Parts: sequence; structure tokens; C-alpha cells
Amino acid sequence: MFDFLDINWEALLLNTGIIILKLIGIFIAFFIVKKIGNKVIDRTFTKLQDKQNITLGRAHTLQRLMENILSYALIFMLVASIFGIFNIPVASLIAGAGIVGLAVGFGAQGLVSDVVTGFFLLLEKQIDVNDYVTIGAIDGVVEAVGLRTTQIRGFDGTLHYIPNRDITSVSNHSRGNMRALVDIGIAYGEDIDKAITVMQEVCERVADENPVIVEGPNVIGVQALGVSDVVLRVIAKTVNGEHWGVERQLRKAIKEAFDKNGIEIPFPHQVTIHKNDESPQRMGQA
Repeated sequence: MFDFLDINWEALLLNTGIIILKLIGIFIAFFIVKKIGNKVIDRTFTKLQDKQNITLGRAHTLQRLMENILSYALIFMLVASIFGIFNIPVASLIAGAGIVGLAVGFGAQGLVSDVVTGFFLLLEKQIDVNDYVTIGAIDGVVEAVGLRTTQIRGFDGTLHYIPNRDITSVSNHSRGNMRALVDIGIAYGEDIDKAITVMQEVCERVADENPVIVEGPNVIGVQALGVSDVVLRVIAKTVNGEHWGVERQLRKAIKEAFDKNGIEIPFPHQVTIHKNDESPQRMGQA
């Protein structure tokens, strides 16, 4: 029968206390090294930005990646140190993990695909942090590019975590100048040449006022003949990410100019005929 009196409680408590102190020391060292490592990484990339050896987006991308790699390495060292305290042979665990890995290898194919795809995304500089991209049905601003997942912040504030293996095509809208495109419809009864002249005057005024416009805007002419309107198109090249603002400014300025010059922008109409009236009444409907 097991006798508690035979236990050397003093030695047991002493060993337990030593183990607890070692664990506390390991965790303290983990957080200190992680803090110092993150500061070193941050200062390194700050210096690279100051020397203009790397773009801001690329610096943020690589900085996040280096911080993730540092975290993974420290976690592995933390686990190995804890195993060492309890006299668990790490080499045997690694060998056992290799044998088990053969059994679950097929299940890990997705993880391997994530890492490989993430590696080539970074190597080929397809996307960087702060780029506006479209990946599949998701579009937004890149917040982080890792070896396993890519984080996209949608314009509604939603943060999307996309496994890298699901990234089959990337549309990067943040490389080079963007094109502002505005279509304006006028009524069929209006003078097209007069409307184009008025629109071009507006475009020249907007180009003088807005420094983000790189080229144009210019009225390229009739784009389409709609059901109730003649569509005129305006195009311009803008600084990256500024095309939406230029499009809004052009629409507002052209609408005001059309109102001033008596040029009608058509809208749906409805004709109501009363049985006792001799003539139909026309009603505007927005």
C-alpha cells in the first residue's frame, strides 16, 4: 500500500519550486527577447525607409513577415525549453513527429500550399501592405501578407483572412496611375457639340484646380446611344488612389455647368392621360 509518509516532501517541494522558477524565467526571457527583437526589426526598417532604399508598403510587408518569423522561432524555443525542464527528449519528439507527419501528410498539403504561395507572393512583389487589391470576390486594402494568410481590409471595415492557397489571381490597383472615367447622358434634343464644348471647359478648369490629375481630363466624344440619352465620356489619369475623388468632382462640376447652360440631363418621364381631359399631362418622375 502506498504510504505518503515515505515521500520526501522537502525534496519534492524544493524540486517543484525550482521547476516553477525555471518556467517563470523562461517566460520572462521569451517576452523580453520578443520585445527586443520587434524593436530591432522596427528600427531596421525605419532606417531603410529613411534612406529611401525601400518603399513604405514594402517595408511594412517585410516588417510584419519578420515579426511573424521571430514569433514562430521563439515559440519553438519556448516549447523546447519547457520540454527540457521536464527531461523530455526533444530529439525523440521530433523523430516521433516525423513518423506521425507521414500519416497526416495529406492533411497538411493545404498548409504547404499556403507557405509556397505566400513565398512567391512576397518574392515577386505582387502585393504590399496598403495596396488596394482585388482577390477573387474580395477587394480592399492589404493589411498584412504572411506565409500562411493574407489580410484584406474591406471598405466597410471588415477584415478578411484569405488562405494563400486560395489566391489564384491578384488585381493590384495601386501600381501606377489610375484612370478616372465619367459618363454623362444628355437628351437627344440637345446640341452634342455644345455639350462637348461645355464639358471640355469644365475639364480644363478642374485640371487647373486639382493637382492629383496627371493627364486630362478630356471629352472623348459619344460613348453610347441609350434608350433616352446620348452618353458622353470623359477620361483622365490621376495619382494612384485619387480617381474616385476626381470622378465625383467632375460629375458635380459638369452638372452645374449643364444647369447654367440649359443642357438637359434626361430622367424617366411618365405620361398620365385622364379620360375627361382633352390633352395628356406629362409628369416628371425622378
